[in-house]
Amino acid sequence: MDKQDSLLAERMSGLAGEGAMEIFAKASAMQAEGRDIIHLEIGEPDFPTPDHIVQAAVAALRDGKTRYTPAPGIPQLRKAIAESVSARIGSPVDAGQVVVTPGAKAVAFFAMLALLEPGDEVIYADPGFPVYASMVSFTGARAVPVRLVPQRQFGLDLQDFAAKVSPQTKLIVVNSPQNPTGGILDGEALQAVAAAACRSNAYVLSDEIYHWLQYDDSFVSIASLPGMQERTIILDGFSKTYAMTGWRLGYCVLPPDLVDAVTRLVINSNSCTCTFVQWAGLAALEGPQEACEAMALAFRRRRELIVKGLNSIDGVRCGRPRGAFYVFPDVSALGIRSRELAAFLLETAGVATIPGSAFGVNGEGFLRLTYANSEHNIQRALERISSALGQVRGAGEIRPRR
Repeated sequence: MDKQDSLLAERMSGLAGEGAMEIFAKASAMQAEGRDIIHLEIGEPDFPTPDHIVQAAVAALRDGKTRYTPAPGIPQLRKAIAESVSARIGSPVDAGQVVVTPGAKAVAFFAMLALLEPGDEVIYADPGFPVYASMVSFTGARAVPVRLVPQRQFGLDLQDFAAKVSPQTKLIVVNSPQNPTGGILDGEALQAVAAAACRSNAYVLSDEIYHWLQYDDSFVSIASLPGMQERTIILDGFSKTYAMTGWRLGYCVLPPDLVDAVTRLVINSNSCTCTFVQWAGLAALEGPQEACEAMALAFRRRRELIVKGLNSIDGVRCGRPRGAFYVFPDVSALGIRSRELAAFLLETAGVATIPGSAFGVNGEGFLRLTYANSEHNIQRALERISSALGQVRGAGEIRPRR
């Protein structure tokens, strides 16, 4: 072992990368060298941040809003978030339950640090956002994956879920609409999770970052179910809804007994969230929403384009996602490991995708592609993927799955 490596705390070995960010860095480096790369790997809307939000940030800077704020956020933003979430779940939310964070990922980290100890168990979906399992491992708790069922539009395997709930279950993570599959938790699954949480006296971390982009049904938060508001941590942010990924603005709505603990973690980690960005967030919530509606319509069109295009490629099967802006096509018929296939498509076709295995063991045999890119680029990517796979199909140029 290298001497420098030996200085790291053991818990760092369980803190993995996200997958998408690493591939994004590699693809961007190739682009900087002159390669024409189509980015279908990073979950980032390709639309500009609406102008009234940008102008609010500029005005806040000019007005001197550059100093510390209270750790949980400026009162005006907390109030606006509380009103927005109240409307979403159909139940009153107090502004005192809201904590503003530098990005939504921080909510998951703060919640887990506040709640988990070695021996505790956390249930989450597999395939799922890889940061959940990584954060659980970092705390010393045990990550317990539950299968999603591709044949049921990546619905939760309720039998597997029931078998995984135990007296040690401290937290259940739900993400609906879901990354990476675009699946949602239907009413039956929501009821099953709620019942299990109540029986086990567990909390639920509800990642609702894609709540605004559910295509065929109205969004339902698990916090709206009877008895669940007091045990649900709602995670959300401004990155996806308002095309504000680089602004790093998230928030949580917490059961009252967790507010002080999460606030102390904010104080000890980052003091407060960037002040002028909070004022921009207030403008986002209180200002016109037409840009969000236009984005949603564009994503709906892109969904149809990419699903149809992928299904026209031999060896690729793709269902229609019910939310978010990802497709998770089944590429197992190609006989190639997903990591090798993603690497091949990047190097050969200049199309950046994420291997399904980056999202858990049940993601093997799939790729994740985002359609948060223009219709023109999606069409170009589909043509490149089809051409690249056509050239190598049966030729053995990609190492077959072992």
